[in-house]
Amino acid sequence: MDKAGLYFHIPFCKNKCPYCDFYSVRYCESAARDYCHILCEEIKKYNGEFDTVYFGGGTPSIIEPMLIEYVLNSAKEHFDIDENSEITLECNPRENLKSAFETYRSCGINRLSIGMQSAVDKERFALGRAAGKAEVARTVQDAKNAGFDNISLDLMLGTPHQTLDSLDETFDFIEKMGVQHISAYMLGIEEGTRFFEIKEKLPLPDEDEVSEMYLKTIEVLSQLGFEQYEISNFAKCGYESRHNNKYWELVPYLGIGKSAHSFWNGRRFFYDADMNIADDGTGGDVNEKIMLGLRLTKGVEKRIISKPFEHLIHAGLLTDKGERIALTPSGMLVSNSVINELI
Repeated sequence: MDKAGLYFHIPFCKNKCPYCDFYSVRYCESAARDYCHILCEEIKKYNGEFDTVYFGGGTPSIIEPMLIEYVLNSAKEHFDIDENSEITLECNPRENLKSAFETYRSCGINRLSIGMQSAVDKERFALGRAAGKAEVARTVQDAKNAGFDNISLDLMLGTPHQTLDSLDETFDFIEKMGVQHISAYMLGIEEGTRFFEIKEKLPLPDEDEVSEMYLKTIEVLSQLGFEQYEISNFAKCGYESRHNNKYWELVPYLGIGKSAHSFWNGRRFFYDADMNIADDGTGGDVNEKIMLGLRLTKGVEKRIISKPFEHLIHAGLLTDKGERIALTPSGMLVSNSVINELI
């Protein structure tokens, strides 16, 4: 039986990116210390066995590395955390992380997720990112020098000023970086963000071009040795995100921190902005298995689907894999519509 996943939300950022709708607050050194102390106290309320740990945000790398070590050590002391666990930390290449990487490695972190978004500076700056391509490259190299050999880069598609041609510069950069994983997300303009306020003025590619970008990403990353295993995730062989796979495969996970969500003991709940727990109902039913399972390229078992799906295969949106069905690349572009027909 799979062990659970453990997630810590670190909500601090230097500035709020104009596209981001995740919960975050402006970084303050004393507030970060107080917050991490609260996380360590919250840990004591649970028990469990875990083989993945994930520090997300916000910007976890903005806080003092010793605080990450403090939280991770507290988790190791209280929980049963497998010695072969995948332990991930998200980081922003804006900071000089050379010395921080040494601390991360020494305390057991063995996987990094670096916020690249684009290797084209004009596109990065339009997303509110202060660091350029050179800083991203330096961050990747510093991570490698510190001993990290499991590195993921975030890529955003459909961003201001981005074109099919400009994507080639980013793909060339990815190839040169020699990383093991890519998360490629299409930009969504979410209510409550700065981009939502100015969406009519944003120089965005049109919907058809964004679709072409996505299909091109699948094709080019495959040529570079990255196998797509989920709608937005691509990995070299053996480097799939073990932690994120738990979400899609309905393996239990415990999230601790403001806005962190959990699927724990068959129940869904989350922490609000005041660290109060809010119930989010039960989880794990058939519809949820279909909805989450179809995000994965291996798809879902036919036997759990009660509605007809042959027409979706004929339309090129689903592919027949024997005992399973899965979304095609074209189906992934309209995944919500396909899933709605099956649940």
